[in-house]
Amino acid sequence: MTAQQDIAARLLAWFDVNGRHDLPWQHPRTPYRVWLSEIMLQQTQVRVVTPYFERFVAALPDVPSLAAAALDDVLALWSGLGYYARARNLHAAARLCVDRHGGDLPRDFDALLALPGIGRSTAGAILSQAWGDRFPILDGNVKRVLCRWHGVEGWPGTPKVEKRLWQLAEAQLPDTRLADYTQAQMDFGATLCTRHDPSCLLCPLREGCAALQSGRVPELPTPKPGKPLPEREVIVLLLQDGDGRVLLQRRPPVGIWAALWSLPEAADHDAARNWFRSHVDDDYDNGRALPSIAHGFTHYRLQLHPLHCRPVAPRTAVRDNADLRWVAPAELGTLGIPSPIRRLLEREIDPAGNKPPPP
Repeated sequence: MTAQQDIAARLLAWFDVNGRHDLPWQHPRTPYRVWLSEIMLQQTQVRVVTPYFERFVAALPDVPSLAAAALDDVLALWSGLGYYARARNLHAAARLCVDRHGGDLPRDFDALLALPGIGRSTAGAILSQAWGDRFPILDGNVKRVLCRWHGVEGWPGTPKVEKRLWQLAEAQLPDTRLADYTQAQMDFGATLCTRHDPSCLLCPLREGCAALQSGRVPELPTPKPGKPLPEREVIVLLLQDGDGRVLLQRRPPVGIWAALWSLPEAADHDAARNWFRSHVDDDYDNGRALPSIAHGFTHYRLQLHPLHCRPVAPRTAVRDNADLRWVAPAELGTLGIPSPIRRLLEREIDPAGNKPPPP
């Protein structure tokens, strides 16, 4: 047994005792459930994903039902999980599976890779877990473990370092138990070889770990070169009519929060005032400023400045506009709404829509 194969054997032995064996997507472990879990778990922790996964498969249990669902329904099930491009890609991929693969997820690496939202690591995770095929994965947990054990220098996001990590990940694959090995890698990185404060004393791979031997565990993997994130500020209008309904606007089909329902927004008060005048009958200056909301994206920080106006009367054009909708507060849960906007709505209005402004 080579040193790299020994890593797999030690990880599997650790997994048998300490791994996670009762995750909802493991019982039953179908290709659809594995695929859905892998997409949900991208940049999201297991404890957060679990209730979303269970709710999603209860409503859409297989590829054909997902393909047949309206995008609004898919986004509503996803609402709060973030990174909504994942849900849109999932929906588009399901429709392609119906068109090209008879309503099933294909058991072919290149065919999987051709589906929206599925990259090399996700394709490998699906093939190894759903069918036991011999493919490596390279998510953030695996990158961290490989960089530490092998002493790989450089930020893993660079092509040169990533190529090296793929070579190492493939060389360490066992010949059997590929589904367990894939899960073992993810569990090990998530619970033991963590980003901060890893449990090196309990580590089954501590013997031979280059980072531990050289005292460089906190330094590896090499962090991404940092730069300050730009900031953006917008006005968001929380508008309610006399019945307590909220005016929502569909976001554009591309960009941040694409295709979700959100509050109307404008770059500044002049633009917000102009939008207000063209869509509702009321005095903009009667609006009540609410506490600002900070929300971070991967490439910038967003400051939302909400203005609450009620009651306002809708203009006729609002009723006829497919991208604007008056929604009763009790029906907000049926729509895909960005998390910070949903939290704002939950804070400011009750299910009946009649929470009064403070005195």
